[in-house]
Amino acid sequence: MAVVGAGFSGLGAAVRLGRAGVRDFVVLERAPGVGGTWRDNTYPGCACDVPSLLYSYSFAPHAGRWPRTFSGQRDIRAYLEAVADAEGIGPHLRFGREVLEMRWDSARLHWEITTSRERWTADVAVCAAGPLSEPVIPPIAGLDSFLGPVFHSARWDHTAELRGKRVAVIGTGASAVQLVPALAATAAGVRLFQRTPPWVLPRPDRRVPAAERLLYERLPATAAARRALLWGVRELVTRAFTRLPNALAGYEALARAHLRWAVRDPGLRSRLTPDYRIGCKRILLSSAYYPALVQPHVETIAASLAEVRGRRLIAGDGTRTEADVIVFATGFRATEPPIAHRVTGSDGLTLAETWRDGGMRALRGTSVAGFPNLLMLLGPNTGLGNTSLVLMIESQLDYLLDYLRLLEEYGAAGSVALTPRPAAVRSWNARLDARLGRTVWNTGGCASWYRDAEGRNTTLWPGSTREFRRAVRRVDPGEYARLTPAEAEPEPETETEAETETEAEAETEAEADGGPEPVAPPV
Repeated sequence: MAVVGAGFSGLGAAVRLGRAGVRDFVVLERAPGVGGTWRDNTYPGCACDVPSLLYSYSFAPHAGRWPRTFSGQRDIRAYLEAVADAEGIGPHLRFGREVLEMRWDSARLHWEITTSRERWTADVAVCAAGPLSEPVIPPIAGLDSFLGPVFHSARWDHTAELRGKRVAVIGTGASAVQLVPALAATAAGVRLFQRTPPWVLPRPDRRVPAAERLLYERLPATAAARRALLWGVRELVTRAFTRLPNALAGYEALARAHLRWAVRDPGLRSRLTPDYRIGCKRILLSSAYYPALVQPHVETIAASLAEVRGRRLIAGDGTRTEADVIVFATGFRATEPPIAHRVTGSDGLTLAETWRDGGMRALRGTSVAGFPNLLMLLGPNTGLGNTSLVLMIESQLDYLLDYLRLLEEYGAAGSVALTPRPAAVRSWNARLDARLGRTVWNTGGCASWYRDAEGRNTTLWPGSTREFRRAVRRVDPGEYARLTPAEAEPEPETETEAETETEAEAETEAEADGGPEPVAPPV
């Protein structure tokens, strides 16, 4: 087996494979260490907006060692490194191996993988490259004429001198909300180019006292109970995002009160007030963002950057300012992952070509028709808007292990492969699209990175993490066709198999139409 990526997904896969007794696998990572997005993002103020007790593996809780309720980048990266060491994953890690191409060999039923250093073959490939791994810098006229440092927040230039400089920040997403207060503390001036204002709630962060950490260490059940409470509250809020957007009115009132309390200038407050429903874009957490924006050396420009002339920056509304450094906080290629151009399936098409018409689609967010024995972690429509992605990752890892169990039942490694039936993929995504149509992400009146260029939401899961866990609890053999080396094509699907509703889908549909879900800790 080959796992591509050593972030939360890839490292979690390595741990679960090791615990399941799988020994012949490698984790191919282009960087020099584990951590994924928590290795790459080193900008000032970088932290997680999900509580640490929930943003960690259930099989490696680390509860008594989190210094804050919302931990920073360094602590999260250190946690992932500690997990790798404790689980003995080191011998499986191959750093400095960027995957250049993955190609399915139908005759030998394996993946041929070319990295920047060598070639590998794998019976099963796990793509854990991550949806937020490739930063985007938009095309700006004259950007190459800028006379100072230019970099993305996810590729922070620590050699650039920022103290006493005029720094322009492009974008107002989660990264910008964290780094603007840090920059305002040292820079001579901060110019924030805001295309769309975000909804911002106070961040209930605090240092965890030594006594509380000791309690978690001595009585792990207390940490588990708190984790379950954090999970349960977010599960209930999910119903508002996915089924009852009007129920988010209380959060919007809180966000407006937070803005009024921090920003007294009515003109600035007006520029910072969103014109779309809260939740349509990612809700951001910060108690320092608004106080930073009211400082006299911080300027909020209510338009995107349109042109650069030397050190002069020109906004879309004609506003002109000057800067010594430009920092782009403009997000990632979430709906067009670059890895999709490097993976070629059984029909000779890449993932990108397969998804060209209709956007990213997968069966249960994990497997794609025409790409046998390829499983994706945090694939299409597995993202979340308000809780921990680690919950989704762990659910998919259960699916991965059940997939391997099913393969072993069918035959020895290299003698059989599984590929999703196109009808099963269509059925699954039709259900997703129907449910997404009533979510706040689709009806809230905003444009966001959740949706692709065609307007389809290809990133988010329209339900609770409990629903998803049930949907991927087991692999349904009827959703897959078996391949053997003698077969050029998968066995034909029957009308019964194509149209049969699986047990997991039935449970998910029933839960979607039912009442409030009981609060229970994730397994």
